[in-house]
Amino acid sequence: YTRTMAQLPYVNDTYRTAPRHISWFARAFPSLTFHSQWIATILRSCMLAKRARYGDQEWIDSSLEVLRSLESVGVQFEIDGLNHLRQLETPCLIIGNHMSSLETTVLPCLIQPLRRITFVVKESLLNYPFFKHVMRSRDPIPVSQTDARQDFKAMLDGGTERLAQGISLVIFPQGQRAAAFDPAKFNTIGIKLAKRAGVPIIPLALHTSAWSIGRIVSEFGKIKPAQKVRFSFGAPLIVNGRGTDAHEATLQFITRNLQEWEEEDRQSVLAVS
Repeated sequence: YTRTMAQLPYVNDTYRTAPRHISWFARAFPSLTFHSQWIATILRSCMLAKRARYGDQEWIDSSLEVLRSLESVGVQFEIDGLNHLRQLETPCLIIGNHMSSLETTVLPCLIQPLRRITFVVKESLLNYPFFKHVMRSRDPIPVSQTDARQDFKAMLDGGTERLAQGISLVIFPQGQRAAAFDPAKFNTIGIKLAKRAGVPIIPLALHTSAWSIGRIVSEFGKIKPAQKVRFSFGAPLIVNGRGTDAHEATLQFITRNLQEWEEEDRQSVLAVS
């Protein structure tokens, strides 16, 4: 995976999009430009997956293509905290808020070069046209989002199995994507799974409203280059007792970062005006 890290250079474990020329067409039509590139990436990935040739490196490469496609229309990224993943010697649960399709498509090129991962996903994604081949190749844990008891069992059993195999998991306890973070809807399934498997938690705060949720097809939302994309990975948390402290620490990490980013954006707007 060294070539991937070279293509996405970090400075002091932080990545920031470098200044670049954005074509007039991409500036005028960012959504059209990005989604046409994204569809091409999906189709190439699907062809590989159907031939059983879509492995870890291919997943990283296609994820990196999505990140680069977003940058090509003017979206800026700011990523930090990956040193916490790099320093871990065990698999882990990465638990974060959920805003858009952006995180599920970009996170693989950030995390997979450091450790093997898979996602907890909606069962319906495994039957999506084209995309289903890619999703199935990644051996995710499917949940229905209609039967809470069965979903809980699937996550505990499937998660324990994958963690025992050295595969880390990305979990979005909110379930549904939402522009605003509501701690009350952030369930504790990740905490329970981490305790059962005896692995640490890496809290993840993210802001990905640059790729909004589409009205007809959720994945085809408007691209907003003015919205900076941010990912911040926190220090490992060990689950003790009932996990109340770890859960609260995760909520605080996400809330604090979102508030800091909101204030940073507000100051930037004031500086321009």
